[in-house]
Amino acid sequence: MLENLPYFQQHLSEDLAKVNKVINRAVQSDVALIAQIGTYIIGSGGKRLRPIMTILAGRSVGYDDDKLYSLAAMVEFIHTSTLLHDDVVDESDLRRGRKTANNLFGNAAAVLVGDFLYTRAFQLMVGSGSMRILEVMADATNIIAEGEVMQLMNIGNTDITEEQYIQVIQYKTAKLFEAAAQVGAILGKASPEHEQALKDYGMYVGTAFQIIDDVLDYSGETEETGKNVGDDLAEGKPTLPLIYLMRQGSEQVANDVRTALENADRSYFEKIHDYVVRSDALAYSIGEARKAVDCAVAALDALPDSEAKEAMIRLARESLVRVS
Repeated sequence: MLENLPYFQQHLSEDLAKVNKVINRAVQSDVALIAQIGTYIIGSGGKRLRPIMTILAGRSVGYDDDKLYSLAAMVEFIHTSTLLHDDVVDESDLRRGRKTANNLFGNAAAVLVGDFLYTRAFQLMVGSGSMRILEVMADATNIIAEGEVMQLMNIGNTDITEEQYIQVIQYKTAKLFEAAAQVGAILGKASPEHEQALKDYGMYVGTAFQIIDDVLDYSGETEETGKNVGDDLAEGKPTLPLIYLMRQGSEQVANDVRTALENADRSYFEKIHDYVVRSDALAYSIGEARKAVDCAVAALDALPDSEAKEAMIRLARESLVRVS
């Protein structure tokens, strides 16, 4: 989803090809519908950002073995399964510029295939032979699920604080980035200090990534984001630009934003979008994402210099490219 990721696809093309080989093999099933939906969603154009993070994290601590590709694929399966479930919950009909699986195949099939991808991911984890990796990923998937429920509970919540918003996105989005980096560290038998540095890096990059995703709901185009602009407001999600307006806007603006969120109606989007772009809401949100990126880069100071470390620094900074 980062516009400049062709850089990473160019420099990691052989690695990504090996990850995709694992993915394409593991998504197959004797149950035709599973293979059909799994292949559709896996092949829908994602940039493999989280698998890239696993590979680079492993390389940054000197690990270079085929297990990296298997666990990078595992991370992508978990990510993809959450997308399938999210789209059902959000009643989304567009992702990455294509119809969602639930739109094409129905909610029941999308949820069940999401379950299949989850369990396939855990089969790949078992193949690593590492109880630590199993523990980390089991905890991560549990926290991700908690984050999704927290987000659901906050639909239409006009009293949400910025701190509560950050907690939600760190649970539902950043946790998988964190785990993706930590898996690479564990494979490389990293020191506790280096493992913590990579965990922190992943968490901060994931935080920045989600903030920018929320910004794009008010500043992007459908062709750019791959989803319908205004979906967050239509779903009643109080994201950072709106939290800023409710806190810093005039009484009229704050009241209008609250009404729009409480009604979760796309017809309010034009008015709210106008408020957002005429205010400092987007600049403030991008600034918070930039702070998270700075923290991600600082976390890597603990690691020795390497090509992988430099690539991770670039990856963090390019999380802001989509709004530059």
